This record gives sequence, structure tokens and C-alpha cells, in this order.
Amino acid sequence: MSTATGGIAKFLLNSIDTILPSWREWQMPWVDDVQNSVGSSRANPGTKALQWFMGNRLSKIYTRTGDKGTTGLGDGARVDKDSVRVEAYGTVDELNSTVGLVLASELPVDIRVCLTRIQHELFDLGGELCMPGTVLIPDSYVADLEQDLDAANADLPPLKDFILPGGFEAAARCHLARTVARRAERRVVSLARVEQVNEVSVRYHNRLSDLLFVFARVLARANGKSEVLWLHGDKRLPSAK
Repeated sequence: MSTATGGIAKFLLNSIDTILPSWREWQMPWVDDVQNSVGSSRANPGTKALQWFMGNRLSKIYTRTGDKGTTGLGDGARVDKDSVRVEAYGTVDELNSTVGLVLASELPVDIRVCLTRIQHELFDLGGELCMPGTVLIPDSYVADLEQDLDAANADLPPLKDFILPGGFEAAARCHLARTVARRAERRVVSLARVEQVNEVSVRYHNRLSDLLFVFARVLARANGKSEVLWLHGDKRLPSAK
């Protein structure tokens, strides 16, 4: 089982407040196994966690365990819902949702494949952030983004003007995801000021926002369309009156 699967298990642990009626009453034997063995050299416990979740279709969605403004981290600790760590992985979740919005558009196959991979990586990142002291984002993730960037940027003309975040629908959605990626990066940087954070995660956000910008350019120019350039001051057309 891959390290990434362990991250999914941890992320599921963090979600336990919303899918189990009571963390303490419903705590299953594998939960302790996951918490005690994550990061160890023995077999990854993610399989057991995922099998349990997949085999139990729980209809109870609300649990009331978070009604006082706290939530559970992947290690079982309770923290305020507006804590810097929850804000960080919550923004990563929001970022993943905006990437999903891009994927709901008509896209070239290569961009679709890349963004689908990125959604899985963002889930790994959420698992890393909700489990203090855990590392799930390797350097190879950043290297892959850089390769994607170089390939997508190769055929684009040099950028001589600022681009407005709009145009073709898929491009506009990509710009939205880009701005959320920047905000997620800021949240992780804020977390890193007070707690130990995998520095690769910060670089991952940085490269991802760059890639989303390049993808937005590619999509804006698709099918004979063009990018929307910013016009400074007196270069803009007078507004209709």
C-alpha cells in the first residue's frame, strides 16, 4: 500500500466527526492501529481503514460533535475550527473543489489527465496537513508539476501584458482555481510560522498556482479564441452612458 493511501486514511480519520455519531463511542480497533503505525516501517494501515469505511455505508451525517466550534485532527486531537491548521487544510479542500469545477468543463485530454492527478495529490496534501508531523508530499510531486508547466508553456507566446481572469469559461474557472491555490499557499505559510510543516507542501502550492495560470492561458487561446488583456487607463474604451 502506498504512502498516499495512508494519507487518505488519515484524512478519513479527520472526517470522523461528520460521519460517525461519536468519535469515542464508535472508535474502531483499526483507528488506534492507524494512529500508532502511521509513518512506521511496517505495512501501511491505510488498507484496513479504507476497507472499513468502504464496507460501512453510514447514513448518519450529522453528529453534533462539532457544534461547539471544535473539530478532530487526524491524530484525534480536538482543535478550534478556525485554527490555523484547520484553515490550511480546509482551504486545500476548497482548492480541490475548484479544480473539480475546471474538470467539469470541456478540456483537452492532457489537461484533464493532469488535473485529475492533481486532485488525488491535493487529497494527499489534506491528509498531511490534518495529521501533524506527517509527510505525504514528496519532491517528485513538485517535479511533476514543473514538467507539466514546461510542456504547457512551450507553445505559448511570451507574455507582454497582464491578463484579466476571464474569457472562455474553462479558462475563467482555471483562474479561479489559481487564486484559491495562492490563498491555500498563504494559509500553509501561516501554519508553518507556528508549527512544523513539510516545506515541499509550500513549493507544491506555488508550482500549482503557476500551472493553473498557464493552463488558463492555454484554454483561453483554444479553438481560435484569445486571452483578455488588461488595458491601462486611457487605453480603455470609454464606458457607455
